[in-house]
Amino acid sequence: MFTAAKRLAQTVHAAAAVLLLISVAINFANIIGRYFLSAPIEWAEEMMLFLMVGCVFFGNCVVGWDGRQIRMDVFVQMLPPAVRVALDYLSECAIIAVSLLLAVLAWPVIEQLYEFDQRSQAADFPLVYPQAMLPLGFLIIAILVLARVIGRLSRAIEIETGH
Repeated sequence: MFTAAKRLAQTVHAAAAVLLLISVAINFANIIGRYFLSAPIEWAEEMMLFLMVGCVFFGNCVVGWDGRQIRMDVFVQMLPPAVRVALDYLSECAIIAVSLLLAVLAWPVIEQLYEFDQRSQAADFPLVYPQAMLPLGFLIIAILVLARVIGRLSRAIEIETGH
């Protein structure tokens, strides 16, 4: 399971990088078109925005996998080690719960966008795809954080039992 989660994290990391590179390429092409050819790409800004949404949500999955979320841990660092570990697990459970909740709550919007075939104004691009990055990203975050927590608990049990 840990290996599959690691592969998933690597895949979403690569996807975030690809989305960022595509966004940069579109921006570069738009700069050339606008300032040198007097022909800007009408849909460029919109598509770059959609690509950045995917990049951010996929990148956030990797942050969850690495356990590098923003934390207010000045107070926590002053607590005894056992309490810190317990709060760390509580924090991870909160991340999983909130991520799953947001994914579930966002899904009806995705279904409606699909059913109505709602499209963006400039690019005429189906809005279901960039909007689906939100619940998909949150679902992947929950999966990766859960896998990391299970791996951490497994290692702690192995150390404790000597296996």
